Amino acid sequence: MSKTVWVINQYASTPATALGGRHYYMAREMAKKGCKVYLIGSASHHLLREKPVFDATFKLEEVEGFTFVWVKMPSYEHAHSKKRVLNWLLFPWRLRKLGQVIPDNPDTILCSSPSPLAFLGAQSLAKNFNARLVFEVRDIWPLTLTELGGHSPKNPLIQLMQWVEDRAYRESDAVVSNLRNSVEHMVSHGMDRGKFTWVPNGFSIDEVSLKSPLNSRARSQVPEGKFTIGYTGTLGIANSLNTLVYAAEQLKGHPDICFVLVGDGKEKPGLRQLVAEKGLTNVYFVDPIPKVEIQAMLALFDVCYIGLTKDPLFRFGVSPNKLFDYLYSGKPIIYGIESGSYKPVKDIGAGIQIASEDAEQLADAVLKLYSMAPEERETMGTKGRKAALEQYEYGQLADRLSNVLFE
Repeated sequence: MSKTVWVINQYASTPATALGGRHYYMAREMAKKGCKVYLIGSASHHLLREKPVFDATFKLEEVEGFTFVWVKMPSYEHAHSKKRVLNWLLFPWRLRKLGQVIPDNPDTILCSSPSPLAFLGAQSLAKNFNARLVFEVRDIWPLTLTELGGHSPKNPLIQLMQWVEDRAYRESDAVVSNLRNSVEHMVSHGMDRGKFTWVPNGFSIDEVSLKSPLNSRARSQVPEGKFTIGYTGTLGIANSLNTLVYAAEQLKGHPDICFVLVGDGKEKPGLRQLVAEKGLTNVYFVDPIPKVEIQAMLALFDVCYIGLTKDPLFRFGVSPNKLFDYLYSGKPIIYGIESGSYKPVKDIGAGIQIASEDAEQLADAVLKLYSMAPEERETMGTKGRKAALEQYEYGQLADRLSNVLFE
């Protein structure tokens, strides 16, 4: 008899509506293995590119072997909207009626952050259906809001979130996170250490096996005949891309070295302006590309760059999706993230780790890789791909998650 899991993630999506991401891939892989999977998310949030339109409270949509359950919510446009706070409070309340529309009762309910408030609705459902309850942390709230957002721990909403977070650690049957070192934070908030399982993000072997070619426009925006350091993804403030520009400035005396930034984001105009102000001709911007074309783009790079700012929260570990795409690409990686004891690139020998926001170290790392024999860089890339295939493929990660869900 097949097992049924309800996965609750307020910010879930499909590739048709946004990026898809972790739970889309996990749901698809678990469905392949015979599970009945219902992925439950808000039909209106700031990460959606295309918002589903319907009149009822819920809409069920069949997606690649599993069912996506859209929950109608008030519309808002940006992450700092006050309506977003309203949605945090309303979403768990609306979850309580899921039993009226989902035909299969859950054996397990997985409730995923960032906002911990959804746990209240998930816990109510778990009690009603006598289901196993698993809490997943992808972003540690409310700590993120106090350490990075500057909100007071005495704010009533922050206090409510803290109460729910602590309750989730105590009362869940198991706790999962893609942040490897987050267990220490959770234990300090009352969790039994034995509840914890690390399940990182990863990449889809089905997706990369498509070998989708790069569109001609994007191909034309990448220079030929140069030693290329590339970045793909959101051009956001957290990604420390100004560091990449400052490193490019230091290396402008090497005309055969260039930097390519692929994607879009709020920082793109500022980065373009910074490049123009410095008169740099070794930095190129490429329009966003479909995710299925990422490997074709990475094949044009000699080195992949990933970086984040010096935020203290990263001490709990990170799990950026682009890291696993980079590893699979077989290209050496410059890893500019201070992620505590989690050092995925350094530990497997897939590239060079540097300090966050350090343009001089980044420039030195580029020159070191540039000066290497191609065989040495190939060895690094081979180690990265091996680790990707052995540790970070979503089929394997779904097995690991299923072991927690149906233990």
